[in-house]
Amino acid sequence: MNETQVLVINADRPDIDHPLAMGSEPEMFKLAQHNYKSGEWPFPVRLVKPGTKVSSDAAYLASMKQDPKQGEREDIKAIRQAHKHGKHTLRELADSTAIGLNRVKDLVHKYSLPLTNDYWRAEKYNNPDEVIAYQTLARLCEKIDAPEFSIRQASMSNGIVNGYYISRVPKV
Repeated sequence: MNETQVLVINADRPDIDHPLAMGSEPEMFKLAQHNYKSGEWPFPVRLVKPGTKVSSDAAYLASMKQDPKQGEREDIKAIRQAHKHGKHTLRELADSTAIGLNRVKDLVHKYSLPLTNDYWRAEKYNNPDEVIAYQTLARLCEKIDAPEFSIRQASMSNGIVNGYYISRVPKV
């Protein structure tokens, strides 16, 4: 039976050249627990294999943090996967992906993710109480008397067409 040899070092000030103890892993684990509980070692300790490159806990924890862009990519991937499996509203996407509803809304808006279940909205420039909403672009074009291409272009830049702010809104 070949037991792994480990070093017990101070986790606050890791120094592999001056270990507190050395021996087989099960023995060192018991020793570390006993000495920590008895107060002989009033600091946290770490078991490491000889030759391991040791850094401070702060550096170790920093290396464990996830890159925010990576997390965002994973969320987008999960949203697209759920959409592919028939979840078309923001609420359904949030429920099936376990991502918060506001986060799903933000990502869908930020990356213009294609959700089929949305509608067109036109808000009067000088009267925000006057709102026109239609499921299809053609019906909105008829209502505000504007060509399709200008409405599409305005929706991408929150522009104004014939006195209306145009936007495309995903359904919740």
